[in-house]
Amino acid sequence: MKKVEYEVKNLDCAGCAGKIQYKAGTMKGVFNANLDLYKKRFILEVDEDFEEDSFLSTINIFANSIEPGTEITKLEEYNEEEELKRREEERKKEELEEKKEKITIIIGLILFLMAIILGKISYNLRIVLAVIAYIILGWDVVLKSFKNILKGNFMDENFLMTIATFGAFYLGESTEAVGVMLFYKIGEYFQDKAVSNSRKSIEKLLDIRPEYANIKNKDGELIKVSPKKLKIGDIIVVKAGEKIPVDGIVIKGNSTLNTAALTGESLPIEVDVDSEILSGSLNGAGTLEIKVTKLFADSTINKIISMVENASNKKAESEKFITKFARYYTPIVVISAIIVGVFLPLILGDFNLWFGRALIFLVISCPCALVLSVPLTFFSSIGIASKQGILIKGGNYLEALTSVGSVVFDKTGTLTKGKFKIDSLEAINCSEEELLKIAQIGEYYSNHPIGKTILSQLNSEIDENYMEGYKELSGFGVVAYYEGKEILVGNYKLMKEYDVVVEEKEYAGTIIYTALDREFLGYIYISDEIKSDSKETILELSKNGIDSYMLTGDNKKIGEMVGEKLGIKKENIFTQLLPQGKVSQLQSILDNSNKKVIFVGDGVNDAPVLSMADIGIAMGGVGSDIEGITPDDYYITTLAKKDCKFSEFMEEEREQLKELLNLQIALVKPKIIVALGSEVAETLLDRDVKLGEERGNILEWIGGIKLLITYDVNFVKKSRNEAGKKSRAALEFWNDLKILKQELNKIDG
Repeated sequence: MKKVEYEVKNLDCAGCAGKIQYKAGTMKGVFNANLDLYKKRFILEVDEDFEEDSFLSTINIFANSIEPGTEITKLEEYNEEEELKRREEERKKEELEEKKEKITIIIGLILFLMAIILGKISYNLRIVLAVIAYIILGWDVVLKSFKNILKGNFMDENFLMTIATFGAFYLGESTEAVGVMLFYKIGEYFQDKAVSNSRKSIEKLLDIRPEYANIKNKDGELIKVSPKKLKIGDIIVVKAGEKIPVDGIVIKGNSTLNTAALTGESLPIEVDVDSEILSGSLNGAGTLEIKVTKLFADSTINKIISMVENASNKKAESEKFITKFARYYTPIVVISAIIVGVFLPLILGDFNLWFGRALIFLVISCPCALVLSVPLTFFSSIGIASKQGILIKGGNYLEALTSVGSVVFDKTGTLTKGKFKIDSLEAINCSEEELLKIAQIGEYYSNHPIGKTILSQLNSEIDENYMEGYKELSGFGVVAYYEGKEILVGNYKLMKEYDVVVEEKEYAGTIIYTALDREFLGYIYISDEIKSDSKETILELSKNGIDSYMLTGDNKKIGEMVGEKLGIKKENIFTQLLPQGKVSQLQSILDNSNKKVIFVGDGVNDAPVLSMADIGIAMGGVGSDIEGITPDDYYITTLAKKDCKFSEFMEEEREQLKELLNLQIALVKPKIIVALGSEVAETLLDRDVKLGEERGNILEWIGGIKLLITYDVNFVKKSRNEAGKKSRAALEFWNDLKILKQELNKIDG
């Protein structure tokens, strides 16, 4: 199964779009068809039986028969200059058409009013003015109607309007005929205006797409190239006022970046050497040299643009229904009007009365307004949201938001800023400097915000060669082995687990307990700050009858303190939760709610609950997290962060990890699992795994799930040779991914 996309030209009729879409869906090799009238795109899901040339020939003949001039063509490869030129031409054409339409409506309105006023003086003058006004306003509608009748395809709004207005003339109501056509034209004008405004809001987002990149050649000269031509490892230069073309790392210079287009955050962020930066950001005053770390196709800005562009492809149930209903709607309307206008007079008499009522019925039942109204609502909403920095993956999510009863929040990084600071140190059996140093060694490989906070105070280098082992225990902390000594850094539960004698303390923040060889060294007091708009959000939800919940791994005192400040009910605050505890608690909320439940999180760590909720919202999710938090096609989870060269998991640890993993598998229901590293594979298979022999093979696992074993990503990253070239392991890892792709194609087929 693959997706193909085509451009649609000269199509403005929503009813016609629905017919073309339906026709395409019945053609050979087409699994699913979606015609997006607003973006002028035709997106198909096709299989190996699909023949493009035959499809285009057939669908163009059909499209032209129901809407003359409609053309469906191959989508040309994106070219920055051509795209800008095309958009400018479309803008000028749109402005010209809008001006013509305005003039037509104004002239028609003047003649319409003159026909009403002067018609009181002279009946013949009224007829003349009405006919002139009608020709000016409705000649194109009548012409389209007759063309469609000749082609045998007349069940559209043009036919309905023509019949209704001609009937009004027959009944002697010339001004009513003009009035109907006038108001139809006004309605069409505002409809086109609404579509245009929504399209512009989407295009405004596309303006953040970088147009070029400055790359250094062999002579050190800067040349402009397309961002698509950049390779990983290339050195690019971004001058003041230019957009960052791809994701990368700063290797020279410092500046401030405007990331409003990505995150909605108005405050600039400072970057210098070794700072990771995201494409789509706007460079401030300084010049930066950046090493490319991601191809343009994988960069943050391209993912955002793709997500917004494809949002309308995921249709809500109401959209699907109205599109399907429209196919039967017009014939039903016409048949009903014939019954009212022809057959009822035979029974009840008074032909003119019932004929007039039939015409009124035709006018108010115009199908295009019906077909357009629902999709336009979703399209406009997605466009408006994109201007506010909110990315919505489809109309189906918008529709679900209308019936939300509960919102469940993660705490750290969602309701709070997630930017920690060390308040104080309390050393017990050592100096404060020694306490901090030992904690930093323990957190050396940590990616947790608290771990990074501790490492940010690093004053001296830590020799990685002396690091002999590292384990991250979810919900407890970390265990590290350095120079033959065991280092424990985490919460009170970690100390208790390893039989460290220590007094448990309470603090309106986070306490990090540190021990060396099971001897307690001291406390590190850390706090987090509540976001300025969190309380207002909770209040607004409450006003709208929506309950707020908070799930956190923090202790009860911290959780309840934060919850109280925000206005969350005490019974809706759940603390000291491990990942599996969050899942269980969310399941309980889902079971007890008769409405939709939202979970709001801030990263991949929240993936189990984000995927489990009716709607998942990722706070500040840019870069890879956009795709990783709420994936449609794949799901990423981490058992434990552990360097490949370090010691194996203890048996009790593996059992805990297995329990968590099985829970996530039950929720996600995957078709295939990729085990990265022997540790994960052994946890799944409950046996020893010889990675060198078993990697790259597709295994049958429990419940028909397939399993692919390959190397740990960290191992692949660290296995480069001295020249920095790909190692044998990296090449084998790449081959394993190719095997995965082949297997996925089989599954999709």
